[in-house]
Amino acid sequence: MFDIIGKRYLYFTLSLLVIVPGLIAMIYSMVTFGSPVRLSIDFTGGTLMELQFESPVKVGDVRAVFEERGFADTAVQNAGDDRTVVIRAKLLDPQTKVAVQNDLKAKLGPFTELRYDSVGPAVGAEVTRSATLAVSAAAICILLFIIFAFRRVPNSWRFGVCATIATCHDILVAVGVFSICGLLFGWEADSLFLTALLTVTGFSVQDTIVVFDRIRENIPKRRGEPFEVIVNRSLLETLHRSLATQLNAIFVLIAILLFGGATIRQFVIVLLYSLFSGTYSSIFNAVPLLVVWEKGEVGAFLRRVFGKGAARASA
Repeated sequence: MFDIIGKRYLYFTLSLLVIVPGLIAMIYSMVTFGSPVRLSIDFTGGTLMELQFESPVKVGDVRAVFEERGFADTAVQNAGDDRTVVIRAKLLDPQTKVAVQNDLKAKLGPFTELRYDSVGPAVGAEVTRSATLAVSAAAICILLFIIFAFRRVPNSWRFGVCATIATCHDILVAVGVFSICGLLFGWEADSLFLTALLTVTGFSVQDTIVVFDRIRENIPKRRGEPFEVIVNRSLLETLHRSLATQLNAIFVLIAILLFGGATIRQFVIVLLYSLFSGTYSSIFNAVPLLVVWEKGEVGAFLRRVFGKGAARASA
């Protein structure tokens, strides 16, 4: 029987190699932008315009028009070609918007407005609060549900905690990679990013519960086997189902990424790498972590690092 659980510390190390750069990027973003990721106007409030000019324009020339109107912190970047620009500025009232666009036409030539979004600061703050509450509520509900569903298994709360830790792993990966992309490519988190986080959370928990449920079935059937062997057997018995479920979703997302519109491309990319992370964490983090906990390896680790007193305090 192939031993997956025996290499558990290798899997934990691989997860750290992904999470740590993301944490560094989030800390840098927090210092630079005031949040772990760059936020779009959905969260901060403001105005977003996407304009396509008839002839190539320079980003600096577009920004200069806004600066003349008193919007010194306006961000302008090209969107695919040198004729299309995306402009992010403070909230513009209708009169100011018309005046700025007239200035742009007079100095840079005619253009077509491809997109215009305007969100007030109060709405942005409300979306931010709702996003935080939604993610927190999802994690708590998942923990309570698993504890209840596995209540007949000894130490059922450990199953819930391990699943929640795996979910936090997926959220950290999703936010960390997005933060890195925000620093490198200017990605900004919008309401679709929150949708991606909640979707991946659901997929990850579903995968984890499938394996945990098989462990629950095998414990009374194989009382003479060590817990680690039972868990490894359960993991192998459900591995094909986990991979089939996640791969089906991944193939669909790849098709959408290749043939879908540009407006949802960033959302699809977040879902893609988060699904990879969710599949990995369900198989190689949540289940091995349960074994580590049941075998008392957490206490042994704490004793080596902090001394026996710290380990007793954590028991």
